[in-house]
Amino acid sequence: MTTSSESPSSSPTIKAEVLSEALPYIRRFHGKTVVIKYGGNAMTEESLQRSFAHDVVLLKLVGLNPIVIHGGGPQINDALKRVGKEGTFIQGMRVTDAETMEVVEWVLGGQVQQDIVMMINEAGGKAVGLTGKDGCLIQVKKKFLPDANDPDNMIDIGFVGDITRIEPAVVKALQDDQFIPVISSIGYGEDGRAYNINADVVAGKMAEVLGAEKLIMLTNTPGVLNKNGDLLRRLSAQTIDELFQDGTISGGMLPKISSALDAARNGVNSVHVIDGRVPHCLLLEILTDRGVGTMISAH
Repeated sequence: MTTSSESPSSSPTIKAEVLSEALPYIRRFHGKTVVIKYGGNAMTEESLQRSFAHDVVLLKLVGLNPIVIHGGGPQINDALKRVGKEGTFIQGMRVTDAETMEVVEWVLGGQVQQDIVMMINEAGGKAVGLTGKDGCLIQVKKKFLPDANDPDNMIDIGFVGDITRIEPAVVKALQDDQFIPVISSIGYGEDGRAYNINADVVAGKMAEVLGAEKLIMLTNTPGVLNKNGDLLRRLSAQTIDELFQDGTISGGMLPKISSALDAARNGVNSVHVIDGRVPHCLLLEILTDRGVGTMISAH
């Protein structure tokens, strides 16, 4: 029974309508894999952390298979400052010397990952943390970047990897046992060393290999914006190429949108760059008619 103190937006009727709206999406995506790149404000603000964990657990309970891929840029920067180092980036990629790689591995594979695992478990899920070393999950080769001023010159950015192979057996086994994989963006090379990988790239490649229904990337913006700051709700490959060329997409957005486009071109049904600052953004994007970001398609 509705009481006089109950706001209209929280009435049982409104809640029932919201649940009813979700039903066709639950039916459509039941049993499908959804790869989620987790980062930005959603990863650092406590209320958004709880919202994210709740969403991931609910998606699992209604029959989807969420996989969480995370980075941890702010946490890595904080840890580097504590040891007297400053983070350096070239073309959106972190320059990673041996000392920085030790910090990256400790922060991503330890502190950040365990925080996410515990957060999901406290929300009622069963999360398991992995790095690219576990089960030979992510193999890489050393990455070099072309010099923007001299394309023939390749820039050495240290222990940064280009993915050569993803072996998803361990992820599939966890999914089948109703676990939620939480994967740090660390790979291993033929030399047995750990390599840092851009988390957006890991998320895109993982979505491709698993034949994911959706790839969802959480950001600190409403989505992809034009030069006037307006949200671009749908983007095609041709439009994205134009945005690359005129500099609209630059810096840290470069690897994110490149990975999103590659995933769309390689079989992922839909790719979404969404606003991680919106509470329950995952549920809004996946299970309702309301979008909270940019959808990217190959055509």
